[in-house]
Amino acid sequence: MKRRMTARTLTSLPDAGSFPGLLRRFRTARRLSQLDLALTCEISARHLSFLETGRASPSREMVVQLSEGLLLPLGARNALLQAAGFAAVYPASPLASEALGPFRRILTEMMERHAPYPALLCDRHWNVLDASPTAKALLSALQDDPGEINLIRMLTSSHAAEASIVNLAEMLAEMQGRIQLEALEAADDEVLTDLLSELEAATARHPLPPGHTVRSPLVPLTLRTLAGQLSFLSTIAHFGTSEDVTIRDLRLELLFPADETTRAVLRALTG
Repeated sequence: MKRRMTARTLTSLPDAGSFPGLLRRFRTARRLSQLDLALTCEISARHLSFLETGRASPSREMVVQLSEGLLLPLGARNALLQAAGFAAVYPASPLASEALGPFRRILTEMMERHAPYPALLCDRHWNVLDASPTAKALLSALQDDPGEINLIRMLTSSHAAEASIVNLAEMLAEMQGRIQLEALEAADDEVLTDLLSELEAATARHPLPPGHTVRSPLVPLTLRTLAGQLSFLSTIAHFGTSEDVTIRDLRLELLFPADETTRAVLRALTG
């Protein structure tokens, strides 16, 4: 009897890519019960159960309501709409497209005004899309493979990064905490989940030293360079005034000198 119930349960699970399967995945990733989500969206738990099992089909308005209740990123909202048979609502324009021309000019101006300090433009998965000249110079010192554009993989898999980053264990721990939050926010993003696994493995290889219990309020990135040891603090800008998926997923990381030595070196290198 127990085996028959297990088999029946397994065969009744919706396909992961279908609307019921995707809704269940997003809800589970948010660690919400059906009752929690139903209360948030002001619908009955019974109706939500029917939607997750495929016994009921959602209206477009219901998909939007569920997406808002789950606080899904715009790309995930599009995926849920398309799985339910509706057109995507939020545009995902290429960064080089004419539609994003005005926004691209703003990004360029922000990066140029930040000179001579490093500036990096990344997507949701921390792939470098653009970098200022000083940022490119710093990145080259962290890459085993010049074709590697993912910042997380540079930290976790590069021998050059191990040799160049003085406080690698601290940086890995800080980045792991950041990606944990981003993975939770993204709700079942497989790429972020994979990157988090790589960070966890790297953190195990490079643990914080014993007795490292008191955290500093600031964790600078400290690099060994031909010009001496340089330290940077970073701020990350997100862009929330657009309903374009590409813009919402961008991260502009601006690095600032953490000490006067670093500030003087950068100004001297750029004349």
